[in-house]
Amino acid sequence: MRTFARELAFQLIFERLFVKNEYTFDEEFFSSLKKEEDKEFAKTIVSEFDKNKDELSSLISSHLIGYEIDRVYKIDLALMYEALTEIFYLATPPQVAVNEVLELSKRYSTIKSSKFINGVISSILKDRNN
Repeated sequence: MRTFARELAFQLIFERLFVKNEYTFDEEFFSSLKKEEDKEFAKTIVSEFDKNKDELSSLISSHLIGYEIDRVYKIDLALMYEALTEIFYLATPPQVAVNEVLELSKRYSTIKSSKFINGVISSILKDRNN
């Protein structure tokens, strides 16, 4: 199921915010995904994040009002990275990617996080569409 694949990708992105070494995919981590296409989807999200982290960080930083990126709650940051990676590098429809991370934010983050995440992503998408 893609929802669970996204959740695993988010977890790996979150981990990467703290661990600063070379990464390899641990196949055991993805073993809970039954379909090979879901495993590949999750791996692709993380791979594209790894390749484009600097660009995504710059994009998010430029749309934060009153915050520096290093002060953003790491769970919220990982969720924004996950959504933006899907939107810009996997061509996932923005509504789908945003809705999925907002649902994850309800499980993993604070009550106010979904509004914050949605606001930042919406601002980025609005600028990109102009």
